[in-house]
Amino acid sequence: MSVATADRSRIDLSQKTALLAAGDLAAILAFIVLGSSSHSYGPFDVVHIAGAFAPFLVGWLLVAGPAGLYASDAPGTLANSTLVTLLVWIVAVAIAQALRATGLFPGGAALTFAVVSVLVGGLLLTLWRIVATVTLAR
Repeated sequence: MSVATADRSRIDLSQKTALLAAGDLAAILAFIVLGSSSHSYGPFDVVHIAGAFAPFLVGWLLVAGPAGLYASDAPGTLANSTLVTLLVWIVAVAIAQALRATGLFPGGAALTFAVVSVLVGGLLLTLWRIVATVTLAR
């Protein structure tokens, strides 16, 4: 089963795309938990972690599907999967920073945090997508 999106790319509802989505969200959550822990919040401060995770989740969900990260041919080639994942993450971080700037989410927007988000979150997502691409290609 697939769901068409506004730009005609597809989100295919399958075990493979569910696994990809779960891994993506786990990588983003790991980024948030690592960051929260490094700023004197405990890894079990659920309220803080949920508030920090939400804008990144919104950004990711707005961009990942239309970009084809959950299409029937996902993850695709290693080079394409890595490049698309990084580009989607950069846009998702921009959306997250814009949301954080509204005051609806904790932390506010900061260029330094955006850079750290792109680098650390991008690394975690890229590593996950490399593992998924190699594993699913078998």
